[in-house]
Amino acid sequence: MSIDLEFNKNEDQIKQLIYQLKTKHEKVKLGGGEKRIQAQHKQGKLTARQRIDLLIDKDKPFLEIGAFAADGMYEEVGGCPSAGVVTGIGYISGRQAVIVANDATVKAGAWFPMTAKKNLRAQEISMENRLPIVYLVDSAGVFLPMQDEVFPDKEHFGRIFRNNAIMSAKGIVQIAAIMGSCVAGGAYLPIMSDEALIVEGTGSVFLAGSYLVKSAIGENIDNETLGGAATHCEISGVTDYKMPNDEVCLQTIRNIFDKMGETRKAGFHRATPALPKLDEKEIYGILPADRVKPYDMLEIILRLVDNSDFQQYKEKYGQTLICGLGRIDGWAVGIVANQRKVVKSKKGEIQMGGVIYSDSADKATRFIMNCNQKRIPLVFLQDVSGFMVGSRAEHGGIIKDGAKMVNAMSNSVVPKFTIIIGNSYGAGNYAMCGKAYDPRLIYSWVTGQMAVMSGASAAKTLLQIKVSSMEAKGQKLTEEEQNTLLNEITEKYNEQLSPYYAAARLWTDGVIDPLETRKVISMGIEAANHAPIKKRYNVGVIQT
Repeated sequence: MSIDLEFNKNEDQIKQLIYQLKTKHEKVKLGGGEKRIQAQHKQGKLTARQRIDLLIDKDKPFLEIGAFAADGMYEEVGGCPSAGVVTGIGYISGRQAVIVANDATVKAGAWFPMTAKKNLRAQEISMENRLPIVYLVDSAGVFLPMQDEVFPDKEHFGRIFRNNAIMSAKGIVQIAAIMGSCVAGGAYLPIMSDEALIVEGTGSVFLAGSYLVKSAIGENIDNETLGGAATHCEISGVTDYKMPNDEVCLQTIRNIFDKMGETRKAGFHRATPALPKLDEKEIYGILPADRVKPYDMLEIILRLVDNSDFQQYKEKYGQTLICGLGRIDGWAVGIVANQRKVVKSKKGEIQMGGVIYSDSADKATRFIMNCNQKRIPLVFLQDVSGFMVGSRAEHGGIIKDGAKMVNAMSNSVVPKFTIIIGNSYGAGNYAMCGKAYDPRLIYSWVTGQMAVMSGASAAKTLLQIKVSSMEAKGQKLTEEEQNTLLNEITEKYNEQLSPYYAAARLWTDGVIDPLETRKVISMGIEAANHAPIKKRYNVGVIQT
């Protein structure tokens, strides 16, 4: 196949995946569907996404986080699109902020297990980057059939209020708008914020609604009198601003942001932003449709960095990892990326692309330490199969070299950002800053796959286990039955490899078109720049 034909085939494949992404996102944007959106409007309320649109600056981007949370989950109760809450980083009166907006079109904004996890992720981003956070509250409270998965544990619903208190003590601004129901334990979230606004006629906040009050103490009272805007702004003093409608409420938040003072910055270096000289859209044709095929990761990097200007570190050493310095939208970055083409060392050793060898792990360790020394944020571009195996690698100390890299990366004090371009398998996911290693943001391209190992390898291993188990019970499978079973195992495993499967569980912050990568990294570094580095870089014991 000619180079042009191969390029066109790759481009067609990725454009199909991007079309699927856009289709899925459009569906997610509808929340609980058109009928529920209309019902929301009839109550005089805007939807979660309409509220965000009015709150943020029109001329600045919005970075959605967790759009596909709970995708394909809770189907036995009708599903929970986007986990019933819209979250992201936007600009309010010129200032970056985290925004959390309950989507009342989805089960009246009730809290599912993934809703709690998504809210905690939003608070984590706010805390790590010292960004102000705005809560647009409109929720019926915990989804009772699943209360045991939402209520009592450390990372459940109660952790949110604990975070409210911790964030307040750290001086992180929290503003809440009660724009619908706010019931029971959920009532603490807006009231533990610095300031609480409430919308007249639609907003209400109480520990127990009128029905529960009646059954508990026999008192007859309606919800508006019990915990409406007039009650809390004029009698209890629980809320601070009484707003006539959603629009005025959101404008008032913008006015508050407009008056806020400046905070100290981390001081990451930013030059005048510039586009890559090479065409970003060529990424579509460079990335192989067949993920087994090699490609040159450097060609991807040159289409992501400003002016396509990238300075490689130890270029001819440890070549299965590319390390180097560049800029993304003006921000200085250190990039660690898996090289996917087959390379040959000076000693004549052939090394497979996408695999981390001892020399590449050694190089990356030193580079990560250098970036921490120079206060340069790190970007990890993952297309990794794992670490090299076999006697040669083991005798050469691959475990200690891999441990060095994990150590240097784990203790990094500069912010880290991870983009999953292709494979993200096994310990390679860990070394290249997977979710467990606190990247400030982690997004997957539409081509990403995350698992312990590839689908083909896993399916064969699982088949061997199954066949051995059945043979131990005296059951012998024919070759045809084994093939049928292999196909079933492969299909199920491949579902779990999907970037949407990972995004549904918030193992990543979302799935993106490769052309959104620069926006994600730029907004992420801008957010991180709000949090001065106070901790000294210390790797502890390095495995020599």
